[in-house]
Amino acid sequence: MQELLVDFEDLDELYRCYMAFLRQGGLFVKTNMKFEIGTELKLRVTLPDALEEDVFVGKVVWISPQGAQNSNPPGAGIAFSDNAQNTNEKVIKLLGTSLNSDKPTYTM
Repeated sequence: MQELLVDFEDLDELYRCYMAFLRQGGLFVKTNMKFEIGTELKLRVTLPDALEEDVFVGKVVWISPQGAQNSNPPGAGIAFSDNAQNTNEKVIKLLGTSLNSDKPTYTM
């Protein structure tokens, strides 16, 4: 299984990458690597100010190709699997009320 390392330096970038519209949450990962929808990946995610990384499996549900018309960076949206519930809860807690913001994200 392919593995991706993701390091969020700040809450603004985490907000732009978090996919709250997915039932169990998910993250958009900026990458030039090409994936197919449905591909399972192992993610190693370091959240802002975290001392340890979270490791979980997710599934590709969104793809933004290089040169997308909306000028978003290339990458893949990874839906959290059941084993990422703890990570999703951490992200929701970190983002707090900003989850209701209308600021643009890399997905929807």
